[in-house]
Amino acid sequence: MTQSRRAFVAGLGAAALAPPARAETIEPGRSPVSVSARPITAFEPGNPGKTRFGQLVFRSGLVLTGSHPRFGGFSGLWRSPDGAQLVAVSDKASWLTGRLVRRDGRLAGLEQAEIAPVLGVSGRPLSRSRYYDTEALAIQDGVAYLAVERTHDILRFDWGRHGVEARARIVPVPAAVKRLPSNRGLEALGVVPAGQPLAGALVAISERSGSEDEPTTGFIIGGRQPGSFHVVRRNGYDITDLAFLPGGDMLLLERWYRPLRGVGMRIRRIAGTALRPGARLDGPILIEADLGQEIDNMEGMAVHLENGRTIITLISDDNFSTFLQRTVLLEFELVQ
Repeated sequence: MTQSRRAFVAGLGAAALAPPARAETIEPGRSPVSVSARPITAFEPGNPGKTRFGQLVFRSGLVLTGSHPRFGGFSGLWRSPDGAQLVAVSDKASWLTGRLVRRDGRLAGLEQAEIAPVLGVSGRPLSRSRYYDTEALAIQDGVAYLAVERTHDILRFDWGRHGVEARARIVPVPAAVKRLPSNRGLEALGVVPAGQPLAGALVAISERSGSEDEPTTGFIIGGRQPGSFHVVRRNGYDITDLAFLPGGDMLLLERWYRPLRGVGMRIRRIAGTALRPGARLDGPILIEADLGQEIDNMEGMAVHLENGRTIITLISDDNFSTFLQRTVLLEFELVQ
């Protein structure tokens, strides 16, 4: 492991153990942010000609740095249906919006970027409230949803009308959601797509609701068949996000961290027909990676279609530790 990777491992461990920072001193309001982007030309630096990784083909990637103190910590991600617009949410309750730039078919930068505070019911920034730990994002039919860890809440925003100026509304959740572990609560959130039996329902999954080897708990909220289910966990992986494919299957983004070894990530595919109350979900691994590839603390995932191709985009949470970690944006194509 290189010296820089050792620093990353040490930094991730320190970030995981440190108490969460509260961004109460940052003034509210939308702010333009200048974003620098360094291209990632090879997902596996030791094998630059390799592009196929499991069921995914690496298309391009960026290492992003921003000029604003709230830039970083991104735990949730969304891309518009045409892939041009990006929305990310940090775990300190800030929105990042911008337009992705492409050159020669590869990601090249983020322009027209803005940072804005996520607003609560009163219009005050969530970062000044107990709802500051926003960990997952889903946007569907003009409505944005955020999952809040520690308080175990889901918030709803009229994104189509107000964008980043929308105010939160609390979505009622089952009582079992409130009993999740404090720092291993709702980490993944999605909306079941149209045409599926559970269309329109929210699906939320806990990072790790039990012990090391136990399945974690997920919830179907609203829709025709609300209830809970479990997701099988293996090899120390925790859930960090989910996204639905257009056909209804669910992708799970997962991550492990171990002192001295570093961090790893993988994506599993869960059959949409298996999602129902009482289910025990598992599925094939599409990709698995560690520090031999260009990953960081991968926490956000989005899916969109491009000329009939399914594009998966990932973003990392640098824990606001830019010296030790990175904001990495990765783009893959799913090989059907």
